[in-house]
Amino acid sequence: MGNKSGILLTGFVIGIVALLLTKFGNPPNMGVCIACFLRDTVGGLGLHKAKLVQYIRPEVLGIVLGAFGVSLGTKEFRATGGSNRIIRFILGFFMMIGMLIFLGCPLRVALRLGAGDLNALVGFIGLFAGVGAGTFSLKSGFSLGKASAQPKWTGFILPALSLMVLALLFIRPSFIYFSSTGPGSMHAPVLLSLAAGLIIGILAQRSRFCMAGGIRDLILFRNTNLILGFLVIILVTLAGSFAMGNFKLGFAAQPIAHTEALWNFLGLGLAGWSAALLGGCPLRQLVLTGQGNMDSAITVLGLATGAVIAHNFALAASAKGVPEYGKYAVIIGLIIVLAVSLTAYFKTATVEGRESHASN
Repeated sequence: MGNKSGILLTGFVIGIVALLLTKFGNPPNMGVCIACFLRDTVGGLGLHKAKLVQYIRPEVLGIVLGAFGVSLGTKEFRATGGSNRIIRFILGFFMMIGMLIFLGCPLRVALRLGAGDLNALVGFIGLFAGVGAGTFSLKSGFSLGKASAQPKWTGFILPALSLMVLALLFIRPSFIYFSSTGPGSMHAPVLLSLAAGLIIGILAQRSRFCMAGGIRDLILFRNTNLILGFLVIILVTLAGSFAMGNFKLGFAAQPIAHTEALWNFLGLGLAGWSAALLGGCPLRQLVLTGQGNMDSAITVLGLATGAVIAHNFALAASAKGVPEYGKYAVIIGLIIVLAVSLTAYFKTATVEGRESHASN
């Protein structure tokens, strides 16, 4: 199903699912957001103490488990990994920092645009620029290396962990946290959220759906297949927002958003650049994790750690704006991602130097 029709179907279903989840309790303009839901989930586990964003989100767990189940059924499950894990963790970490400065992942960019939030347009321009910078590095020879086969049992680790965390949501032991106010307190019924995650995981695995990949393919190959899925989400959300009376065009007073344009741009620029170097957006990383890709699992752990640090050290933005230390974190992240990207040029220069020396 990794063709245009599959991508269009995936985008359509994600748009419908996001609207339904919002109608039945998820935060406004946040029917599905990988960054926000990972943040809420690590908060629900008590790994950060921001009381407004603590709830184990079944959607992200369902995406991993849906991709896991369908990849097993289609015999696409492969335990692979071993390429530059530390760099992948760092890139995942700063991808999350950037998204929490913008207040959303690439999926939420589409949902916010469809609901009329023009701050998301600024974020999308930053996302496009960031993926463009990462794509330029890929064209210049950047690579995190080729993954190799791993013992099959290692590919089961993150899906099993996802199942365990999901069980905690149902059991509700005393050490699990639930927000009583704020975005963490707003959620659709558990079974509906889980079903939504499973469906998205299955469709995204089959179609290879990826927001950052769509921009990369457009730049590299002039291929519009993946980016069309992004546009479908916007159009479905736009129609649904009008139908439900939730469409509000403008910058000010948008739900769970801020109007600091520079940091909306730079935050998603950092996220997009990191995603391009990693080979996929947060949704794609969850899906690949479900398929047994341990490198993507390391990236997801980096994303989760980024959420923990951002909220324990007051780096994340809020509707009030971007905190000073959050701005420093984005700048540091951009410098580090630039340094990682430059390894492609050093590698090329070294190879050319050796070839020149050999020819002499």
